[in-house]
Amino acid sequence: MDSDEITFTIDGKAMTARAGETLLQVASRNGISIPTLCHDERVTKTTSCFVCVVKHVQSGRFVPSCAATPQRGQDYESSSPAVYEMRQTALNLLLSEHTGDCESPCTIACPAHAQVEEYVRAGRKGDFRESLRIIKERIPLPISIGRVCPRFCEKDCRRNLNGLPVAINEFKRLAADLHYEDYMEELPPLGDKKVAIVGAGPAGLAIAYFLRREGISSYIYESMPMPGGMLRYGIPEYRLPKALLNKELAHFDKMGGISIYCGTTLGKDIHLETLQREYDAVAIAIGCWQASSMRCDGEELAQDGIVWLGKIALDNWTGENPKKTIVIGGGNTAMDCVRTAIRLGSDEVSCFYRRTENEMPAEQIEIDEAREEGVNFEFLTAPIRLEKKGKLLRLTCIKMELGEPDASGRHRPVPVEGSEFSVEADTVIAAIGQKTDAPSGLKTNKWGDIDVDSADLCMSDNIYSAGDCVTGAATVVEAVAAGRKVAIAIADRFSKRVHEEPETINASRGHWRSMAKDSLVTLKEVSDEARMVLQQISIDARRTTFDEVTVTADKTLVSMEGERCYECACTSRDTCKLKQHSETYSAKPDAIGGERLVLNCDTRHPVIIHDRNKCIKCGICIKICNEVIEKTLLGYKNRGYLTEVGTAYDMAFPASCAECMSCVEACPTGALDRRHKL
Repeated sequence: MDSDEITFTIDGKAMTARAGETLLQVASRNGISIPTLCHDERVTKTTSCFVCVVKHVQSGRFVPSCAATPQRGQDYESSSPAVYEMRQTALNLLLSEHTGDCESPCTIACPAHAQVEEYVRAGRKGDFRESLRIIKERIPLPISIGRVCPRFCEKDCRRNLNGLPVAINEFKRLAADLHYEDYMEELPPLGDKKVAIVGAGPAGLAIAYFLRREGISSYIYESMPMPGGMLRYGIPEYRLPKALLNKELAHFDKMGGISIYCGTTLGKDIHLETLQREYDAVAIAIGCWQASSMRCDGEELAQDGIVWLGKIALDNWTGENPKKTIVIGGGNTAMDCVRTAIRLGSDEVSCFYRRTENEMPAEQIEIDEAREEGVNFEFLTAPIRLEKKGKLLRLTCIKMELGEPDASGRHRPVPVEGSEFSVEADTVIAAIGQKTDAPSGLKTNKWGDIDVDSADLCMSDNIYSAGDCVTGAATVVEAVAAGRKVAIAIADRFSKRVHEEPETINASRGHWRSMAKDSLVTLKEVSDEARMVLQQISIDARRTTFDEVTVTADKTLVSMEGERCYECACTSRDTCKLKQHSETYSAKPDAIGGERLVLNCDTRHPVIIHDRNKCIKCGICIKICNEVIEKTLLGYKNRGYLTEVGTAYDMAFPASCAECMSCVEACPTGALDRRHKL
């Protein structure tokens, strides 16, 4: 043995260090991965982040491995629970002063976690085929969802700070309308595994789609005459033309490996035990088709909203004039019912809802369009009795007032004593909610929905379930997201992979409602134009036909809309070491509370951005500039809690920095970065 070599142990493994070598260098040479944020071989030791700590067993002390040199006979731990906890604490401390958007608020808000900012950017550049590719990574039904999505993304869009949100859904709709028929995913060959899926609605179709992308065949059994579920039988033609739905579903046949058998009911034509025996896995995605009770006398005289819509759908959106119609409920199904009644010829349609318009769960655009089409709204009104009166129905109601908030956060409606009144109608439709009609033999929860493990949506060894039958009535995009989760869980099981939801963090600048306008960070010139407006057919056509209400916008208009996007996500979200290590060690941005400084973001340089809110003061940029480039452009400013990294006299970075970029390449958090979004 060389007399200069030092023998010691890490995690019980004997190692040899050369004189002057650090613990980090020795560990790396021996295949032991130790995280670090402030280490760079080109500069002198910093030891500022403390993320690379190891434990000196003999003394019990934690030491930064990037600077500590081993001594003969010493023993160190690099992967013990104590070391894990110490690294987690160090990362929590760093995150407590780190503010940025790891992901854009719109993407986080999307239940399917589609990369919203990315497909909007592609559309802004006019590449709607690329938009469609990004969309279909998470959303297999973009034609439909581009029309019926409640736009969770737009509700969290930061453009709300300065007017109206970006019209995000129009990018999805246009990309699908332009390229859906000529687009095909890159698909692996099919393997020998096969999955039975019960239900050809959004969740079942999503399961089949994402299984096919894993090379797994699926066989879908659907009780209705045609596939589509709520897309076909619950969403009216004027919102989603069924010719477009048929075009969308034809793609599943083109992909191969997906077979759909309609008119086949679980428990009647097929049985769960048979499916379990004949297939490698079974997925239940039967939807939520049982109407909820109005809980009033004579409610059997009312039509069930979802059943009523289904009958009209089966008749190709034709039917008898319901004449004077009252719809009970305030959700999207209620809006579908009142607007359908108008189109069937009723000249007097009312919607009764027990709370106010502010509490209605329906989308505001649906309420507004219903009102434009002539629907009358009666708020703070609840039914208490329904009875026959000759050929008519007499509905007795009571007025309500709002009390304390209930479990949903909405104010509980309380009856007003002595306020009963009656009204007559030809048709009364109950659209107050839906429940799951679970097949016998499946475990259900207290709400009657199918009970599954939250981690992988599995009920037993090879039975999974997803969609409304698990969550209760929700949205198409939420059903699609759940379908993808099931498909990945099944694929993991087939591949004998441990199924785990990936650990993710999101350091956020905050929700737009709590932000000041001057705290926005923009890396490009943002358009101040008003939000685009979709063209609609005439009000007469809306009232008398089931033609689609809105017209898909053209490429020029949608691309211009993309110029309104702030592009909020961090430029370094895919390379940020702080994010990567924090996810590995389950560190959280909110683990340590307290007020955070709000610092400015320097975007004066045409190539480099300097966002001080993301800076963790590791000092790497200062040392790189000083010791490697031999310049002194950067340094620490102020002292203590107010310390920040910046240029002298807050000068802009010189133009020559664009040719160097060494500090940008070394920054572990994106505080210094390229303006590559442009």
